[in-house]
Amino acid sequence: MKEIVEVIKEQFRHLGMIIRMSRYEDKATYQSHYLGLAWQILNPAIQVAIYYLIFGVGISANRKIDGVPFFGWMLIGITAWFYMNSSVLGASNSIHRQVGMVAKMKFPVSILPTVNIVSNLSSYFPMLAIVVGTMFIFKVSVTVYWLQYLYYFICMIAFLFAFGLLNATITVLIRDYHIFLQSVLRLLFYVSGPIWDINNKNLPIPLVKLLKLNPFYYIIEGFRDSFLSRAWFWEKTTYGLIFWFTTLIIFILGSHLHMKFRARFVDYI
Repeated sequence: MKEIVEVIKEQFRHLGMIIRMSRYEDKATYQSHYLGLAWQILNPAIQVAIYYLIFGVGISANRKIDGVPFFGWMLIGITAWFYMNSSVLGASNSIHRQVGMVAKMKFPVSILPTVNIVSNLSSYFPMLAIVVGTMFIFKVSVTVYWLQYLYYFICMIAFLFAFGLLNATITVLIRDYHIFLQSVLRLLFYVSGPIWDINNKNLPIPLVKLLKLNPFYYIIEGFRDSFLSRAWFWEKTTYGLIFWFTTLIIFILGSHLHMKFRARFVDYI
């Protein structure tokens, strides 16, 4: 518990530094590109178009799901997935990538995964605005269900922070882990529901129930529940408790490993 409290304190104590570093990271990533920060929107937009042509037009024949065209249904899920995928991979490599900073000065290393998560919000929020605009175009009604988006957003940030801290620590200790994580995320893309509905794929019921325990699936479906006014989060109490229990276990393990090994991170790298 002491390790968890210390990690959380570091995030709030250095909140200003996190925001400044996230802004610098955005500019540094795209400073050599002609279109600059515009690629934060163009890159996911191009990928969305590709997935829509393949899975929407090609496979699903643009049928409606939950009362909206496939494109709108897919856009809600894939926007969340793009943000979570980039944040998980970026956070995983954050400490190893900043080894120079870690080695030369006394630095709150635990904020590095958070910096990446905050930095990716600069591309997530414009995509979220596009999602909302698309809902209006498809004449989806704004209801009180939309308010619970805030709950699922908190779920997403909490999970990414816990998972990012654990991944960043393991990546320093075992460099091959980052490559392994990339492969796992490619698999999760197809079983977490951003581009296809696992409930309507004639999968065995036990397998569907198992896939629904996936934290990524819980968040993606939660956003759809909100924007499409399908259900309240307390109607999925069992899955919600499993999600928060999983997040807590990951956070406890990540905090313990991080505090135990961070004094020797430079030696491992």
